[in-house]
Amino acid sequence: MPASGAGGALVLLDGVTPPPDGVTGCVHTVAWFTARLGGALLELAVSQRELTLEQCLSEAIARTAQAHGEGCDLSHRRTPQATVVVARWDEQRVEHLVLSDSVLLIEGVDGSVAAVLDDRIAQLAAVERVTDARRNAEGGFFTAAADPAAAARAVTGSTARTDVRALAALTDGAARWVEVFRAGGWAQCLAVLAKEGPQALVDRVRSAELADPERRAFRRGKTHDDAAVLYAEL
Repeated sequence: MPASGAGGALVLLDGVTPPPDGVTGCVHTVAWFTARLGGALLELAVSQRELTLEQCLSEAIARTAQAHGEGCDLSHRRTPQATVVVARWDEQRVEHLVLSDSVLLIEGVDGSVAAVLDDRIAQLAAVERVTDARRNAEGGFFTAAADPAAAARAVTGSTARTDVRALAALTDGAARWVEVFRAGGWAQCLAVLAKEGPQALVDRVRSAELADPERRAFRRGKTHDDAAVLYAEL
C-alpha cells in the first residue's frame, strides 16, 4: 500500500480455494498466482496513472498469464484465480475497482460509509446453487484468472478526494462480521477498524466462527475462511 505525497494506492487479493481434488490444470499454486498478479497490479496502478484501474487489472492479468508457461492449461475453469480490490488516489480523486466478493468501504468526511460490492455471487446464491459452470461465464460471476477481459466485469468508480476520509478493503472472510454473523453494519465495521485496527476485526470474526463450529446458527460454506483487511486514512 505505497503512498507518496498526496497520492497512493492499495491492492487486496483473495486467492480462490482450489477444488477438493486439487485439479486446476496448472502447475502453480494460488499463492504463486496472487503474488504475481498483486505485484503487477500494484506496480501498474502506481506507475501508470494514465491507465484506468480496469486497464491496470487487464494488463496485470495478461502479464501473469504469460508467466505461467506452456505447462499450464489456462482454459481450465479452476485455473488459479483471485478476487480483487484496488483503490488509487491523488489530490483530485479516489478511484476504485472491485471484482468478485471482496469489499471496499469508503468513509466520507461527513462520517457516512459506502460499501462497494460486486454482488453477483450473492445474487446467484439467492436463487440457485453456485457451481463452477457459473464461474467466469455469462450470467455468472467473474474473478481475475487468465482472461484479461474479466477486468471489464469489475465494479468501478471514483470519488472526489476531498469527500473521502478513509478506505478499507476486506476479503469475504473478514466481511463475514457483517455479511454472515450480522454483528454490525458497514459503518460499525469501519469504526472497529478505525479505533482498534484490522486485527481486532479478524479476531471478532474468528470468535464468531469458533462459537458456531458446525455452522448451524450461521450458514456458510466453510467454518473458517481466510480473512485479510487493509485500512488507510487519507
